[in-house]
Amino acid sequence: MISRRGIMMAASVAVLLFCAMLPAPPVPRPLPADIPASDREIIHLLNRIGFGPRPGDPERVRRMGIDAYIELQLHPERIDDGSLAARLAGFAVMSMPIAEAYRNYPQQSDIRKQLGLAMPEKNRAADSVAGDTVDVKAERRMLQQYYQEHDLKAPKEMLNELQGQRIVRAVHSGRQLQEVMTDFWLNHFNIFWGKGGDKWMMASFETNAIRPNALGNFRDLLMATAKSPAMLFYLDNYLSASAQRAGNGARAGRKSGINENYAREIMELHTLGVDGGYTQRDVQEVARCFTGWTIDKAGSNGGFIFRPKLHDDGAKQVLGVDIPAGGGISDGEKVIDILARQPGTARFIATKLVRRFVADGPPQSLVNRVADVYTRTGGDIAAMLGTILTSNEFRGPEAYRAKIKSPFELAVSAIRALDGGTDGSPRIAGSIAKMGEALYMYQPPTGYPDRAAQWVNTGALAERLNFGQALAAGRIPGTTVNAGLLVGDGTGIGAEALLERAVNLLLGGDISSGTRAVLQRSLNDGVAAGNRQGAPSEAARVIGLVLGTPEFQRR
Repeated sequence: MISRRGIMMAASVAVLLFCAMLPAPPVPRPLPADIPASDREIIHLLNRIGFGPRPGDPERVRRMGIDAYIELQLHPERIDDGSLAARLAGFAVMSMPIAEAYRNYPQQSDIRKQLGLAMPEKNRAADSVAGDTVDVKAERRMLQQYYQEHDLKAPKEMLNELQGQRIVRAVHSGRQLQEVMTDFWLNHFNIFWGKGGDKWMMASFETNAIRPNALGNFRDLLMATAKSPAMLFYLDNYLSASAQRAGNGARAGRKSGINENYAREIMELHTLGVDGGYTQRDVQEVARCFTGWTIDKAGSNGGFIFRPKLHDDGAKQVLGVDIPAGGGISDGEKVIDILARQPGTARFIATKLVRRFVADGPPQSLVNRVADVYTRTGGDIAAMLGTILTSNEFRGPEAYRAKIKSPFELAVSAIRALDGGTDGSPRIAGSIAKMGEALYMYQPPTGYPDRAAQWVNTGALAERLNFGQALAAGRIPGTTVNAGLLVGDGTGIGAEALLERAVNLLLGGDISSGTRAVLQRSLNDGVAAGNRQGAPSEAARVIGLVLGTPEFQRR
């Protein structure tokens, strides 16, 4: 049972956290006099260029220098990340060809057919009450036995592996900026894992389209996503065919005709933005260019293939650029080139990057400079990031703690701050989902919005508080933190001393007087952790409180 004191303490922290979720004030509060500007700049950098500092990271960056650290992170191939390989060994789906994923993670309906079992009915439970003699438990045992005997896994395991490896990478990888940009692009080019064949294609999408291009060239990234079977399936382009040419060549189940879904989203969400200056006529012409871009043996193979018989091979015009007849697959490739070169694309991508790294309201001066870099370099992502990360807008006081952490960022930053680790088991992904960010499960093609308003609601507030307490207390299986950073040998450590250590460890000592006062009031009648047995629980309580502060909830 939670004590009255515990309820009051949680309520006080809840008020603080609610204030943290509100938009940042237009004028930032002054930096405390005892926090050197260089320390603040380093912590700010680590919270933006990655998922927050581990103990010792600020000192390493100070020795290296901020500019040298940025340059290193912009070139992840220079960072030895070999220790991560062993942690990722259990996530086999990430390296599987799509066809192999179909074989190793078969859907239950296919197994039922092989076992001669009837398909389950929606009202199976009600039918059984009415006299249905089918033993559902026996069927379940048969299915489980089949999966085990043939070394197979259910499709849901692919989602567990996807979520697990992403969390493990974010927590443990030294290539922090690459992980941040992978998260950024997975939202920019969002795909909903739960849609049909995307269950088997999503791992390949991340491994082969997103990760290799996360810090590369935007045109290459756009091309890789356009040819990804996962994207072709999610936005239905694999069904798109010239009505005149599909005719007799259309296989069973294919709807003859052009599908405009991908054509619209590649302009509205991937390149030009909703106000990008294109017309419905442009949407139609782009859709014609991408006819025939489809999936080879969807449902079993899953590779990209261009089928000339399904392609509208007539002349086209996109954004005023003529595309001659007879181009075949190059029609779609020319569209990629046209879109990647547009000034509107430069502005749209620049705006999203500045929003991610600086503030919800991107400073227009910086957006303009980043857009110029895009145009000058032909879409060099690392060059754009370099401009952002070395800018006065990024390093200025207005950007400090101006962003609310997403649930994913909050969870990973808390584990890292406490020198913790995770094996990526489903419980940590479930905790993130409870806070409002189910990884790979956002259905609209927009991806999760990168604004505080997305995370401001009472349900998310409660779950954020619950997560901090559960993490600190070691109640998330497969994920651990090092509470010993606070308690040492556990001798003679009182609550006040634990709080001071926690503030220094988790916040770099930078805490407002209002937050400190609330935390201290919460501890005034607490029991000091004066022995080994009491210290860990007291430390967990203090850690949970500090994780719930406005300062930690922001980055």
